[in-house]
Amino acid sequence: MFAALQEAEIALEKNEIPIGAVVVYRNMIIGRGHNQTEMLNDPTAHAEILAITAAANHLKSKILKDCDIYITSEPCVMCSGAILLSRLNKVYFGAFEPKFGAAGSIYNILDDNHYNHKPKVYSGIYSEESKNLLKSFFVKKRIN
Repeated sequence: MFAALQEAEIALEKNEIPIGAVVVYRNMIIGRGHNQTEMLNDPTAHAEILAITAAANHLKSKILKDCDIYITSEPCVMCSGAILLSRLNKVYFGAFEPKFGAAGSIYNILDDNHYNHKPKVYSGIYSEESKNLLKSFFVKKRIN
C-alpha cells in the first residue's frame, strides 16, 4: 500500500486528484498508476486503469487472475469494471469514496453475483493517509 500512497503523492504534486494504485504479481509490483486525467485530458486516466494496463502489458495478458491491486481510494464504477474484466484476485483499498465508490459505498459491483468473477476485497487500509492526501488536494483547490 505504501507504493500506492507514493503514486498518490506524485498525482498531488502534478495537481491531479491524489489517487494511486499498484498491481502486484508474486510479491512484485508490475503496474503502477496515479490519476492523470488533467495531464492527459482523458477522463479514463484513473490510477487503477493505468496500473492495470501497465500490468497487462508486463504479463502480455489481459487476464490478471494471479495479481492483486492496491488502491488508495475505493474504485469507481469504471475502475471496478476494469478490475472485474481483468480478473484481479484481490483488491485492497484505503479510503471509502462516498460520492463515487463502487466497492461498498454507493454500489458494490465487486460483490455482485451477476458477474462470473468476484475478487476478494479488503478496505480501510491506511485510510487516514489516503483521506489526508485527498483533503489536502481539495483544500488547495478551494483556496485557488
